Amino acid sequence: MLILAIDTALDACSAGVLDTDAARLIALESQPMKRGHAEALMPLIARVIKEAGIAFASFDRIAVTTGPGSFTGLRVGLSAARGIALAADKPVVGLTTLTAYAAPVVSENAEQPVISAIDARHDQVYFQVVSGDGSSLIRPRVAPIEEALRASRFGAPHLVGNAAGILADRWPTDALPPFRVDAQPAPDIAWVAWLGPLLIRIPRRPGRIICARPTPSFPRIGCRKPRSLKRHDQPCDELAVWSVARRRGGG
Repeated sequence: MLILAIDTALDACSAGVLDTDAARLIALESQPMKRGHAEALMPLIARVIKEAGIAFASFDRIAVTTGPGSFTGLRVGLSAARGIALAADKPVVGLTTLTAYAAPVVSENAEQPVISAIDARHDQVYFQVVSGDGSSLIRPRVAPIEEALRASRFGAPHLVGNAAGILADRWPTDALPPFRVDAQPAPDIAWVAWLGPLLIRIPRRPGRIICARPTPSFPRIGCRKPRSLKRHDQPCDELAVWSVARRRGGG
């Protein structure tokens, strides 16, 4: 299966091409940026496609992050994914940025809980908590930072996401300190690509975005190639802050 992965949800503009049969990413590019995704994305995708040597019609599906993230960034990435899907008559699957952040940590099969967190501003964060084996401890939500810090009751966590540093700085002094803090500005596009083929697509019209739930459980994943991952065929939830399935005027 050939996957085109796209992420513009946060502070990066990224795309990659995954060949699951060869079990490798054959092309990828990621540029850090807070603004300018609209101008950067399509030329970046063109370079990645050229490097991969694959035509759009050869892809089996497109994977794209659905948020949380900046409204403008999400609109750029999701619009590009839908446009490519419509032109090439290919399906699209969506996954949350919280899922993309958590997946590589869970793949390490460690014992520590994993808190993936994204800055929602105004002293709030989007966050979810899973155990080291991927089972859900706190479902994805947006909440005050103080509420997220109550996850300290699960033990010393691995903090990941662009709000990982925010949580670490305010971590309760009477709790076990974080096991590790990975304050990444954006998810790894490689994991967006690897998660893409593992999501079930609900049969719909070409070009519709199908959003995975924020993965309440993560069965174990291999370090290079995920061996297995529970699939989800539920519709988008509240954390998919932009739905490409909507058309102008409704639908």
